[in-house]
Amino acid sequence: MWNTLRLLLPALIPSWRFFRTVEASPRVQWTLTTRDEHPTDWQEFRPRRNRRSVTEAITQLVWNPRWNETLFLVSCAERIEVTAEPHAVAEIQRRVLADLLRSGSEAHGQVFQFRLVFVDWKDGAQREQVAFLSKPHMVSAKVSS
Repeated sequence: MWNTLRLLLPALIPSWRFFRTVEASPRVQWTLTTRDEHPTDWQEFRPRRNRRSVTEAITQLVWNPRWNETLFLVSCAERIEVTAEPHAVAEIQRRVLADLLRSGSEAHGQVFQFRLVFVDWKDGAQREQVAFLSKPHMVSAKVSS
């Protein structure tokens, strides 16, 4: 019994020494504007909720496809930060647009743009540093998901 527990514990409680460094991940923000507007109203894509019920937390330990997709987008954002990989840019754009259209947003005919932002706190104030800004993209009626 002890040997089994000793083998199982490192899998359940991983060591932070597994990572060489722990750094902030970029946040994905998006905006919709008209063709002539300069984007100013940036919204965070899938912001984290501060509280969850115990039932939700336990369920999400086993089944949470939305969070898995969000983690994939964080991975794409990190790749963009390093190499501006076109595939990663396309994945973020496609998934954010699909989410917007699923939610009933009136995006058709508007210009979509996303950016990657690093957020930190200094002297009690939140600072945002833009790491990447996508090219403007005219939204068509249908986005494949």
